[in-house]
Amino acid sequence: MAGRLSWSPSRGDMIWIDCSPQVGREMKDVHPLLVLSPREFNVRTGIVIGLPMTTARYNETNPFAIRFVGPKGAVSYILGHQPKSFDWRARAAKPHPWKQVPEDTFGLACETLNQIILIGS
Repeated sequence: MAGRLSWSPSRGDMIWIDCSPQVGREMKDVHPLLVLSPREFNVRTGIVIGLPMTTARYNETNPFAIRFVGPKGAVSYILGHQPKSFDWRARAAKPHPWKQVPEDTFGLACETLNQIILIGS
């Protein structure tokens, strides 16, 4: 149990998080989330900012979904158009077995989000 108490999500990590309750077209239930916010922020605020992930194949044609292939050929999609912030402690977030997305995939996810909200130049 001590290891669980000391764990906290970090930028680039994949975590499991409960997205419910949801409204409209938002994701619901437990899904992987690509963490965008740094560990220091996540620990201090108890909030994690990230992009939800899914294996739903209809995202193959979604221009805002970043496709990547995980271990053993599993295809997943990072939804660059649905940034979320969650209280990761209250939602009992936990590490995903894939640990992190590849660095190039993380960069592409950040670029996709930036194309929508134009934070960086």
